[in-house]
Amino acid sequence: MTQTIAPRVRTLVLLLLAATGLLFAGAGPVSAHAAVTGSAPQQGAVVDKAPTQVSLTFSEKVALSDDSLRVLDPKGKRVDRGDPANLTGTTYAVKLHGGLPDGTYTVTYQVVSEDSHPVAGAYTFSIGAPSQTTVSVSGQTAGGGVVGTLYGFGRYVSYAGFIVMVGGAAFVLACWQRGAGVRALQRLTVSGWVALTAATLGLLLLRGSYTGSGKVGDVFDLDLLGQVLQTKTGAALVSRLLLLAAAALFIAVLFGAYEKREDEEKRDLTFGLAVGGVVVSAGLAASWAMSEHASTGLQAGIAMPVDIIHLLAVAGWLGGLAALLVALYRAPADTPVDASAVRRFSRLAFGSVLALVATGIYQSWRQLGSWTAFTDTRYGQLLLVKIGLVAVLVGIAWVSRRWTGRLAEAVVVKPREESDPVAAADTDADADEKEPARAGASGSGSGSASAGKGAAASGKKGAAGADKADGESERAAQLARQQAAIDTARRKERRDADPNRFGLRRSVLAEAGVAVVLLAVTTMLTSTEPGRTEEEAKAATSASAADASSAGALTLDMSFDTGGEDGKGVVRVDLDPARVGGNEMHVYVQRPNGRAFDIPEVKVAFTLESQDIGPLPVVPDHITTGHWSASGVQIPMAGEWKVSVTVRTSDIDQTTVSKNAQIG
Repeated sequence: MTQTIAPRVRTLVLLLLAATGLLFAGAGPVSAHAAVTGSAPQQGAVVDKAPTQVSLTFSEKVALSDDSLRVLDPKGKRVDRGDPANLTGTTYAVKLHGGLPDGTYTVTYQVVSEDSHPVAGAYTFSIGAPSQTTVSVSGQTAGGGVVGTLYGFGRYVSYAGFIVMVGGAAFVLACWQRGAGVRALQRLTVSGWVALTAATLGLLLLRGSYTGSGKVGDVFDLDLLGQVLQTKTGAALVSRLLLLAAAALFIAVLFGAYEKREDEEKRDLTFGLAVGGVVVSAGLAASWAMSEHASTGLQAGIAMPVDIIHLLAVAGWLGGLAALLVALYRAPADTPVDASAVRRFSRLAFGSVLALVATGIYQSWRQLGSWTAFTDTRYGQLLLVKIGLVAVLVGIAWVSRRWTGRLAEAVVVKPREESDPVAAADTDADADEKEPARAGASGSGSGSASAGKGAAASGKKGAAGADKADGESERAAQLARQQAAIDTARRKERRDADPNRFGLRRSVLAEAGVAVVLLAVTTMLTSTEPGRTEEEAKAATSASAADASSAGALTLDMSFDTGGEDGKGVVRVDLDPARVGGNEMHVYVQRPNGRAFDIPEVKVAFTLESQDIGPLPVVPDHITTGHWSASGVQIPMAGEWKVSVTVRTSDIDQTTVSKNAQIG
């Protein structure tokens, strides 16, 4: 039976690992948790005089380094001076050198949001008039590359290690105390501790490069490491390492002195271990709660304890599930996990699920803020996936509870001989072995009569008899070992043949498989901008754009007649937001009856006659029938502009129409 299950287990594990890899592959760089809601000069603006500083306003407080804000001239040379500073609230600025020439300048920023995630981006503005620039603003991301991938993997391993370590210890203490002597459970819990410790050390080394340059060579930079230790995230990682030292002592006692105690002594030690384990586990969970999402935003004082309870509930359920799976598959045949232990875990898992539901509802409200955020934000979409996986996991857990009930009923109803046929067979075998011993004892009386004769012969054969006795004892020991192995194999065969136990193992294995994917989605959630802050940032950005635009969107309708066949119509020009800087332009051509139609060519030009600027030509791209568009149309100065449109309806028929409009 076990041989048929093992290939399925290996196949499922490989599929789960592949699914987890695909989740991480699709994650990409970490989403920004702080967004730029305003800037001065504004993005795409053309200013008359060179500003003395550049300022950025974020949706939340951020942490700055010496190179967090940089301003580059058209040739890519830095023109900022001094370190960036906090002006007021969430606004940060960097000073500029004086006497900057005209041209297009690039502002780049890379900061760390209050919930520990890096944020990067860039935009341009111009002095005097736009110009060519050698600086590329594309691909400005934070937390990407090899270092970002390693950091994301380290976060996943740290969560998995915490869950396995805490859940494994909780399973032994609360559900199956005999499991303290099971090697497989010992290895599982210790592996969780090793994984969490190694991942924490790795995150501490990667942190400086992850939030800075992103270069692999900076991972072992001691100066960067010193800077990391002064941050909130660095302090949380160091605290986690100190708590892991205490966790190592707890594990040593649990699988050492505790395992060797008698049942009466275990009861006295269990309470102390339970209290110590809860304190250490809560401290480890707090190292996440105090440095990530829960520590910022709305009701942080309530959110952090709730986050700690949420993490402990996840560990109790999923980590205990991993321990149960190991116990079902790897426990020795003479120490099988019993139905009472499975029932106790079922109660523990049920309580954990209730805690997860309660804390999850609060976290969802806090992080989303509206129903539309479920579908309109990446965080909400991932949360829907997580909710679906939890529902599937609860459904499989219900099936496991049914198998647990059947297993318990089978143990109660069957008599001893039926429930443990191996023990009955062993009893019969022991009775058979005692018969020859009794027969030998009955012949001892007749043997005493010839004792005198045998005494002389024994003297001659003493040496040979001793050698023979040694050989027989060695043979007997070998036979005993073989018999023990046979008995163990028979017990394991009987155990695996139990249909109720077999069904429970399959359902628990399915639970573990879904749990692996659920953990991957949860890790991605912790690296994704909450829906509430994303929507707030969008609203702030829209409000800033509306304030910056005094005229709003501009629409101009102009009739034309090229004089040729089918040469009459109306051309409409939409300019949005009709302000200084970059604008989006759409051109529509319609017949007099309002029906859109195509013409060979459309060109637009902007002229500010009062300042002798222009004409500034724009050639829009054809989008669809009667529709042309151009993005990034630069208006360098506010004033009454003349908007001219040249319409060509054939090779020789064309005309130019124009209107004046206030822009900026």
